[in-house]
Amino acid sequence: MYPYQHPYYAHAPMYNYGSQSVYRPFPNEFQYANWLPSSNGNRSVLLKDYGPNPFVININEAAKRNKTYRTALWTGRHFQVTLMSINVGEDIGLEIHPNVDQFLRIEKGQGIVRMGKTKQNLNFERKVSDDSAIMIPAGTWHNVINTGRTPLKLYSIYAPPNHPFGTVHPTKAAAMAAEEGHGNRNTDIFGRTADYGYSTWAGW
Repeated sequence: MYPYQHPYYAHAPMYNYGSQSVYRPFPNEFQYANWLPSSNGNRSVLLKDYGPNPFVININEAAKRNKTYRTALWTGRHFQVTLMSINVGEDIGLEIHPNVDQFLRIEKGQGIVRMGKTKQNLNFERKVSDDSAIMIPAGTWHNVINTGRTPLKLYSIYAPPNHPFGTVHPTKAAAMAAEEGHGNRNTDIFGRTADYGYSTWAGW
């Protein structure tokens, strides 16, 4: 069980995901609130975690409107959807999910995805852009680099969930600090970027 409930969700569901991540969401998430304006006169939609309830959204527009590095949009028992925005010149960072399959879809921008069985041998490389879908098997080292001139907008599906309910990381630095401070046991990270010089094998 997660050792906490997110302060903004008085009735947040509590699940046991086994070797699930235990770091807290960014504490001031509503400073970085994202809104998806309505196109049919209904109320705008706050981009936050709506799981595990039934939910429908224009995922293309939600991904494009997202301004945070990572916002959990829906967390259920068996999978999780997050929105991501990778700044110009940045990357997700070389990482591996030992027990989690991952799906990424690029909604806006361009970049390069690299994958491999070891971090020293990323022998799979493809250019990606609008509408590209990326499938990352569990146990595969991977990284996505923004090579364009605008933020890279995408969404990610993790199966099983990889982040706590309600996770919001406004920046990559905030995400790295959360993972470093609390140890996401479903994600191992090697090298934040060349500027950080960070190397770890979390959870071992």
